Amino acid sequence: MPYPPKLTPELILREAQILLDAGGQDALNMRPLAAALGVQASSLYRHFPDRAALLQALEDCASRELTHAIEQASTGTTPRGALLLTCEAYMRYAETYPHRYRLLLSPRPPSVGQPGPGKDLWNTVLNLVSALSGHTDDTARTVALWAFLHGFVVMSRSGLFGLSGPKGGFEVGLSALLDEMERAATQGDVSRETL
Repeated sequence: MPYPPKLTPELILREAQILLDAGGQDALNMRPLAAALGVQASSLYRHFPDRAALLQALEDCASRELTHAIEQASTGTTPRGALLLTCEAYMRYAETYPHRYRLLLSPRPPSVGQPGPGKDLWNTVLNLVSALSGHTDDTARTVALWAFLHGFVVMSRSGLFGLSGPKGGFEVGLSALLDEMERAATQGDVSRETL
């Protein structure tokens, strides 16, 4: 009988992702995870003190995965092209891994963004938006883009577009956002406080 592999945080997270992908957060509990790994549940607590810590680690993994997908997609093209490819990568990730994506948007109290994978993901998108708009640290336009993408994911997943689908609404909305960013680069920033 082969000796079982050494239990590591990476091994636990890989198996946890399988359970998460198959059934969402409700399917992710320590006992089924331990059973899938062939260990006692108490063995998991040496690496993750509780389910909340495991979910946070999975959220960090999802942030790193999405950051990597965006970086791969946006390399070696124009600022507008980079954002178009970024949005495609974002939507593809949300569609391919809906339960991992949902972890990225778990409700939490407002706080200052701490260093880590979530902040790295934000900074990756922020830098791409800033490159197109010409404005350093362009938080307003990054928030607008992120809200648009997330809103589209939620509406699509919930079936709100109906049988006819979005009818090109994604392309129209994204084009409008990117056009505005390009105008900002040539015209200077307009204060959003007056809107």
